[in-house]
Amino acid sequence: MDHEYTGVISVIERGHRHFLEIVKLELDALGIHDINNVQGLTLFNIGEAEMTIGELSLRGCYLGSNVSYNVKKLAENGYLAQERSMHDRRSIHVRLTEKGLNLRDQLILMHQRHIAMLDQTAITEQELQATTETLRRLERFWFRALDPSFSGRQSRYAVGLVT
Repeated sequence: MDHEYTGVISVIERGHRHFLEIVKLELDALGIHDINNVQGLTLFNIGEAEMTIGELSLRGCYLGSNVSYNVKKLAENGYLAQERSMHDRRSIHVRLTEKGLNLRDQLILMHQRHIAMLDQTAITEQELQATTETLRRLERFWFRALDPSFSGRQSRYAVGLVT
């Protein structure tokens, strides 16, 4: 089980890097050089929604400090509009501008091309559904594993390893 568990982690990491490389190639093909692949994926994940930076962090594969930097760059380059919440001045809401929506539409077309290409492979819709369910179960497992009571271990803080 050890080999299979670490194998899945490696495949997830490599798969994410490969997908980001595909997004980079798509941006290059579109002549877009003012944002990077992670920022392009951020636009895709925002879609037509308006959300806070915190909500964006929860939706994607982003680290907190990177989200703030990427949102700043996307706003500077005209892809995102930002505004402070009227109810909580500490909270910033973001949404795509017309430029951001246009790029998001191009990324949707990329996804549609990928789906058409999948039809030519041996990967079925049922296999993708099963993979998604397994990955969601792993995600829930990792979330629960963060709780010290889940595994019976003490928090690193409680035993004095971290101050």
